[in-house]
Amino acid sequence: MRLSLITCLALVCSCSAAHASNLPSPPTDGDSLESIVRAIFDPSEVSVSGQFFIAFETGSRGNTPFSDFVINRGYINVSKELLPGFYGRITPDITVDRDGDEEGNLALRLKYCFIKADLPDFTVFTKPAIEFGLIARPWLNFEQKINHYRVQGYMFIESIGIINSADFGTKASTLLGGEIDDEYKKHVSSKYPGRYGSIAVGVFNGGGYHAIERNTNKTIEGRLTLRPLPDFLPGLQISYSGAFGKGNIAEDLDWNMHLGFVSYEHEFFVLTATLFNGSGNSSGNDVTGDGYPMDLNGTSFFAEFKLPSTPISVIGRYDEAEEEFPETSGFYGLGIDNLMSNDRIIAGLAYRISRRNKLLLDYERTTNYRGNVTFEAVTFNVEYTF
Repeated sequence: MRLSLITCLALVCSCSAAHASNLPSPPTDGDSLESIVRAIFDPSEVSVSGQFFIAFETGSRGNTPFSDFVINRGYINVSKELLPGFYGRITPDITVDRDGDEEGNLALRLKYCFIKADLPDFTVFTKPAIEFGLIARPWLNFEQKINHYRVQGYMFIESIGIINSADFGTKASTLLGGEIDDEYKKHVSSKYPGRYGSIAVGVFNGGGYHAIERNTNKTIEGRLTLRPLPDFLPGLQISYSGAFGKGNIAEDLDWNMHLGFVSYEHEFFVLTATLFNGSGNSSGNDVTGDGYPMDLNGTSFFAEFKLPSTPISVIGRYDEAEEEFPETSGFYGLGIDNLMSNDRIIAGLAYRISRRNKLLLDYERTTNYRGNVTFEAVTFNVEYTF
């Protein structure tokens, strides 16, 4: 969805003003609507941050060579506490337009635009919250806080076209059983720090943040993460993420996603393993020639090893995806059921300038079911955040 930054900010502020009369007033010298609106629009409390992926890449897509300097992605986050426990955020997404009359231009579109309300703790639920608007979906935002190399490319499930990271909808999330100890948060990770895990579940349009809603169906998407041994193996987490609904096309085509994920985070290394099974995809375009959603399964493994006493990391990833014609399709049993299978290997060497800024030199290669190389590249990446 493409909008100007000013339009996005106006939308957040107008949404918050509409809800102001039903929320606690901020600590001002009066309780009038005027003082509440003044607090909402006060620019002194606005927080601005950013994240940019800049690269030089050279290689080939099939038989077509390429070599270019690019801005693969850029995010500018603007957020504000509108009222106590009530926040607004907008995030324009800068990317290269690759289609139409504006091909080659840098395009500005929205990645996030939402209102978030923090709720009080309740029994085992710690820091529960509700978000409404253009928000992060339950899965990819979580995985990217464990695998910190989105600068290299999409995470596995997005790279094979199943789902992207944000959509229009509403989501509830919470940590489980308090928070993990401060030592772990300081030296390993402070993201999703639930002592026993975390939960996120939401209802979405389904097509993703850069798609028009093309049907009346809404998808249900969720994630359950458990940290089974917080005192002995705090870095071990076991997750399930599921999605159920219709693909984002006018026809009534089912799509579903089942994803299992095991991760282990340590001060000196990160390991993850993914197992996926599903039918169709959120866009609704992964179908056979006679209109049936394709069945897909796959696995992915990721590792990062941090060399002690240095800012250097070595990373590696292996993806395998296999797409099959469903039994209900007229194409089933014709001996071409692995038509879209592919393997991907990624290897890289990273230099961490700081915890959130890095340089990465990586090699990536993808082969299809016939063993033909469909993509091969060497890329120098810069991740810059502020």
